[in-house]
Amino acid sequence: MELCGVELGGPVLNASGTFDAIAARRVFGDALLERFPFDAFVSKTVTLAPRQGNPPPRLWETPAGMINSIGLPNKGMDGFLAQDLPELTQLGVPLIVSVMGFTHDELAALVEGVGAREEVAMLELNVSCPNVESGVLVGADPAETAAAVGAVRGRTTKPLVVKLSPSSIDPAAVAVAAQEAGADALSLINTLKGMALHPQTRRPWLGGETGGASGPAVRAVALEQVTAVAGRTTIPIVGMGGIASGQDAADFLAAGAEVVAVGTESFRDPGAGRRIAAELAALGATGRVRTPQAVR
Repeated sequence: MELCGVELGGPVLNASGTFDAIAARRVFGDALLERFPFDAFVSKTVTLAPRQGNPPPRLWETPAGMINSIGLPNKGMDGFLAQDLPELTQLGVPLIVSVMGFTHDELAALVEGVGAREEVAMLELNVSCPNVESGVLVGADPAETAAAVGAVRGRTTKPLVVKLSPSSIDPAAVAVAAQEAGADALSLINTLKGMALHPQTRRPWLGGETGGASGPAVRAVALEQVTAVAGRTTIPIVGMGGIASGQDAADFLAAGAEVVAVGTESFRDPGAGRRIAAELAALGATGRVRTPQAVR
C-alpha cells in the first residue's frame, strides 16, 4: 500500500515518541530489524535547539492507559541529523520525522533542514503536543494551523503530515484548514491533557504538573474525531488513540483512516505493532473505508 506516494509494507505505524527504536535495538540487537514491529517509523519530535524535557516524575499509570509529561527531550535538529538519523535509516522501513517549532521561522528551518535529507520519506508537523503550550494553541485553531502549514509548505517537496490536537473545539475545521494550506495527510489524535495528584501531598505528581493522557481510555474520543475529520477532508488520515488490538485498528480504518498508529500499547508490549498487524490481516481489514459524513 501507499501513504502520500510512499510505499509501505502494511498499514501499522508507531505514534511519535512511543517507541525508541535506537534503544530497542541495543536491547534486542539485529533481531529487531528482522522483525521490526512497524511498516513505517515515526521519530520522536525534533526541535531546532536541544531540549532537556520536563523534570521527573514523567509518567503516571491510569486505570486504562497513562499520563506522560515527557516534554519533548531531544538533541535538536543538528544532533538528530548527525547522531540519530544514521541509526534510524537502518530500520529498513520508511522514516517519518516529527518536527515542532515554537515560531514559524523555527518550523521552517526544521522542515527545510530535515526535509533535505534523502533518508527522510515524510515530515510530521507536531502542532498539538499538550506538554508545550504553543503547540496546543496552534493546533487548536484553524487560522493558526493554516498559517503554520503555509509557512513551511514551500520549504520541502516531501509529504507533510499534520498532527492535530484533540483539544480543539472543532478538530474537523482545523483539519480542513490544514488541508487547504497544503498538508498531504493528517494524523490524530494526540494525547488529551490530564493531571494526576500525589496520593499523600495531593499536589500534582508530574514534574510538568500536567501531561498527555493516552491509552484505551481515549479510544472512543479518537474514533469520533477521526470520523468527523474523514467526513470533511479528502487527504489520508493516520488514525491513533488507544489502539491495542487488530479489532481496534479495523475500527479506525472503517472510520476513515488510511493507516493506523500504535502508541501506549507498545509500552506494555514492544511487539504490539506486529501483533496488531497480524490480527488486522486475519480480520481482512487492510484499507480505509471512508463514508460520506454531513458537514458540521
